[in-house]
Amino acid sequence: MIDKLIEDILEKKNPSVVGLDPTPEIMPDFLKAKYFERMGMSAAAYAGMFLEFNRAVIDAVYEIVPAVKPQIAMYERFGIPGLQAYNATCEYAQGRGLTVIGDIKRGDISSTALAYAAHLGGVIINGEHQDTWSEDAVTVNPYLGTDGIKPFLNQCDAYKKGIFILVRTSNPSSAEIQEQELADGRRLFEAVGDLTEKWGEYLIGGHGYSEVGAVVGATHREQGELLRKRMPHTFFLVPGYGAQGGKADDVAGFFDEKGLGAIISSSRGITAAYKKDPKYGEKDYAQAAADAAVRMREDLAAALNRKGITY
Repeated sequence: MIDKLIEDILEKKNPSVVGLDPTPEIMPDFLKAKYFERMGMSAAAYAGMFLEFNRAVIDAVYEIVPAVKPQIAMYERFGIPGLQAYNATCEYAQGRGLTVIGDIKRGDISSTALAYAAHLGGVIINGEHQDTWSEDAVTVNPYLGTDGIKPFLNQCDAYKKGIFILVRTSNPSSAEIQEQELADGRRLFEAVGDLTEKWGEYLIGGHGYSEVGAVVGATHREQGELLRKRMPHTFFLVPGYGAQGGKADDVAGFFDEKGLGAIISSSRGITAAYKKDPKYGEKDYAQAAADAAVRMREDLAAALNRKGITY
C-alpha cells in the first residue's frame, strides 16, 4: 500500500487525501428530492444519494489526488444500506486507481481484533479468499496495546495493506489523555509514537516508510514536527487541515526533505465547497470539489516550497 501511495503522490505532486464524509446537510437538494421521491424518507434513500454524490466527487478528483478517506460512521448510522454505500464507495474509488483509507478507528483484542482486521484481510470462505471491504488501509486505535495491533499487522504483511495508528489526534480535548506525562518523562503520545515506529519496523517499503503509519493532527504543529524526527519510517495521515483550523504552513514540518512522509486530509473543505462560493450551483458540487482539491494542492505546494521542498 505505502509504496503505491507514495508513487501516486509523486506522480500527482499532491500529498492530499479527500475525506468522503457525507452528511444530510452536505447533500444537494436536488439529490434529496430525487431519492426521497424514489425511496421515501428512509435510510436507504440517504445511502443512495451518498453513493451518487461520492461517485461524482471521485470522478472529479481522481486525477488530482492520490487517495480518499471515507469515514465509516457517516455511513454506519444509516444501518445496512449505509454500510452498502460505504463499501460501494470504496470499490468505486479503487476502480479509479485511488488508495482507499478506511477511517474506521477500530481497536480490540484477541479474536475480536482479528475480526476487525478483516477490513484489510477479508475472509476465507470454502478455501477462497474474498476481500470484503475494498480498503487499502484503515485507522486503528492503539489503546489496548500490542494485542489489539498484531492482528492488523499480520494482515498488512499478508496482503500488502496498511494501518494508521492514532498517535496525536486533532480534536481539542485530545490533550486530556494524549499529553499525560509518563513515569519515564515521555508524554503518552510520544510513547504511542515510539510503539508505532517499532510495530512497523519489519514492514518498511522501498521508499523507506512502513505500512504502519500514524494519525497526527494538523492542529499540533510543534508536536507533529517532534514526531517527524522521532518516527523516521512512519508515514503520517494528517487530519485537521482547513475546517478544523490547520494550515498548510502548520503541516510543512510533518514532511521529510523530499516532500514525503505525510498525506494531508480535507473533508468538508472539498466535498462541501459548492456551498461556500455563490458561483457554484448545487449541481456543480463535483466541479467545486475538484477546484477545491486543486487549491489545496497549490496551498500545500507553496508551503513546502517555502521550506525548500519541491517534487
